[in-house]
Amino acid sequence: MCEWTELGFSSIYYLLNKLEAAELIESALEQSPGRGPARKVYSITEAGWKTCQQGILESLSEPPRPESMFLLGMSNLPTVPREQALAALHLHETNLAERREHLQERMKIGEGAFPFHVGAMFEFSLIMIQAELVWLEGFIQKLEAQDGKERF
Repeated sequence: MCEWTELGFSSIYYLLNKLEAAELIESALEQSPGRGPARKVYSITEAGWKTCQQGILESLSEPPRPESMFLLGMSNLPTVPREQALAALHLHETNLAERREHLQERMKIGEGAFPFHVGAMFEFSLIMIQAELVWLEGFIQKLEAQDGKERF
């Protein structure tokens, strides 16, 4: 899941506490085998399952939102010098290509081991990256072709 979420380990217990307070999960202390300390084990409640399934169905029915930070940058493109904008866009292109390679490697490593839906998540991500790369290449070419009379 770390390929698709930005959930840090420091956030996990904060979120678990919020879910428990909302009675979507419950916890119990379990004695560890051997001499280790007891550990807190979480389980989902019936209300948690219903909320989870509702969230899943909502997320599957709505198209993904575009990268808001990138679009924020695009909306303010005329405020930066053209050459700096081009350098930033080329860096974006490089970063996307590296992300694509990373996902391709991860997909190859897990080939045949991933459940069907996880393989589909990799495929979706790769197709979206490829589409963005195609668009970005065309946009960069148009920006480079500007004659310099206009800011953009």
